[in-house]
Amino acid sequence: MSALICGSLAYDTIMVFDDRFKNHILPDKVHMLNVSFLVPEMRREFGGCAGNIAYNLKLLDEDPLPMATAGRDFAPYSEWLDRCGISQKHIKIIDSTYTGQAFITTDQDDNQITAFHPGAMNLSHENDIGDASGVTIGIVSPDGRDGMIQHAAQFAKAKIPFIFDPGQGMPMFDGSDLMTFVEQATWVTLNDYEAQLMTDRTGKSVEELVGHVEALIVTLGGEGSRIYTDGECLDIPAAPVSAVKDPTGCGDAYRAGLLYGLMHDLPWETTGRVAALMGAIKIEHPGTQQQHFTRDQFDARLKQAFGITI
Repeated sequence: MSALICGSLAYDTIMVFDDRFKNHILPDKVHMLNVSFLVPEMRREFGGCAGNIAYNLKLLDEDPLPMATAGRDFAPYSEWLDRCGISQKHIKIIDSTYTGQAFITTDQDDNQITAFHPGAMNLSHENDIGDASGVTIGIVSPDGRDGMIQHAAQFAKAKIPFIFDPGQGMPMFDGSDLMTFVEQATWVTLNDYEAQLMTDRTGKSVEELVGHVEALIVTLGGEGSRIYTDGECLDIPAAPVSAVKDPTGCGDAYRAGLLYGLMHDLPWETTGRVAALMGAIKIEHPGTQQQHFTRDQFDARLKQAFGITI
């Protein structure tokens, strides 16, 4: 069983400013802002929703198929995917562009200033679901606008069940667009902020939206998640964590857990807990693709956290 993961690939360049932005930005001068921050600490990491979801699904011994676009600077990321054993046959290189990249500067108060260059992501519509064979499930995660629209329609036309995961891509769509996605999708996953935005833009309540899909999943951060399905609302607790290092990428890890549960026909109560543990493991590590575990270690921790086995 293969999961096709449509979404972005990106480099995350993360810099740390050893002071507070507020000490260097004058409130009465923001209309003529011109500041420079010395950032002695910097790291570059592999990210993007397709890359993160694929990495986490691979940790669960699955063989994910990321479908994404990348640019002429993709070689280091490509080498990383090779080392991880993740297929690249549906990653299209567009030499006229750069791979998507986020430049994130964080201060001592954990405030962030981010600049994002989409690069090749804006050409994600050059990939076609029909080029992938043997796919039994998919996900449409944040990507170029045209690509998200096209891939959702192609999944629906091919009758391949898929998760709609709008994430940070939601501002690109109006209520009509979002309802089209919901009607095409088999499942929808949102965080609590996105769920509010979805209901505001579509004019539909969560209960009304659920009527169009098999399940709607809403993550609530440290409070766990809720899964609306078959007229029920299942409360899924958060998994215990040993430390909170970095929440970046926790949503992608959670979605990999959802895909795993769906691929193995697990009950929603179990699927939600697998997803919760994936998110918990991620938050204990910096970056989005630095956590490691064996399958035996995961199974042991799942039993310890929730008293279940898979």
